[in-house]
Amino acid sequence: MPENFFSLSPTDQSEALLQASSNLGRPAFLLEKDLWVVWTLGKIFSSTAGDHLTFKGGTSLSKVYRLIDRFSEDIDLTYDIRQILPEAQSEIPPSGSQARKWSSKVRDWLPGWIQQTVVPLLTDALANEGMGADLVQEGDKLYLHYPPRTPADDYVAPRVMLEFGARSSGEPHGRKHVTCDMAAAQLEGVVFPEAEPIVMDVARTFWEKATAAHVYCVQERLRSERFARHWHDLTAIVQNEAFAGVVARRDIAALVADHKSWFFSEKAADGSVVDYRHAVGGNLRLVPIGEARANLADDYAKMLEGGMFESPPPTFDALMVACAELETHLNAAAKTWRA
Repeated sequence: MPENFFSLSPTDQSEALLQASSNLGRPAFLLEKDLWVVWTLGKIFSSTAGDHLTFKGGTSLSKVYRLIDRFSEDIDLTYDIRQILPEAQSEIPPSGSQARKWSSKVRDWLPGWIQQTVVPLLTDALANEGMGADLVQEGDKLYLHYPPRTPADDYVAPRVMLEFGARSSGEPHGRKHVTCDMAAAQLEGVVFPEAEPIVMDVARTFWEKATAAHVYCVQERLRSERFARHWHDLTAIVQNEAFAGVVARRDIAALVADHKSWFFSEKAADGSVVDYRHAVGGNLRLVPIGEARANLADDYAKMLEGGMFESPPPTFDALMVACAELETHLNAAAKTWRA
């Protein structure tokens, strides 16, 4: 009878990972982290804790939609704001003062919900299955530190970060099936975790990433590392047949712009407020210049060094060419749609 991977001895887990790495031609430490990502998704979305959560971001593009061959290592989740605030009939507040009140309530509520709901859920699951992992909460982030069975990597730490938000509905979304990458290695006698998360639609993920890239371009500064992945993901999405639907979803572009205008106000390098609606209306910028471009190139190089890709990724210059073409295409499509 097949045995669950996590019920194997540490030695057998290590051997299984190394064999899968050989079969698939992928680093063992990435396959190992993927196991924990799927296990965590499975536990959350098979419980009531996942009823009002939506799985989003790069990992959803990789694990669910298979639109990118970049390994995405963390779990980005958003809790439906309408379930927290009875007065929120939609995720768009009626005024700026209400947006500030909503944000304040969410900030106060979310860490406590994580501590009282998600932490006990995962703690009990780890204990019941005899898995030696530790949970550490830092505000709206929860870190699951697992004992690596293969040599770790400097870029990919042996931990899964769950980052929670609660200022949107997460819609449009739907429930999807997720499997571990190791399942493709077809190791006889071993079964791997699976999950059925509620997942954000590709169109919304695309426009959230596009507007994040736009903000970076107009701010002309890199505020955190590992940011270049947005540009890679955008161009990877457009190479898939789903792209035509993404461009056509002007309603999603407008929703993302409205939502970010209320909850993610940013200022450009010249001190002006970033106008998301103006951006998605035909003025999107996806190609940084000057020092911002150089910093993004450095960040991209670090990502390449981390071995995060299944197939050879484009060079940074080629990526920027693709983004310039995408920028032109999106802006033209927006102006045509308005006309």
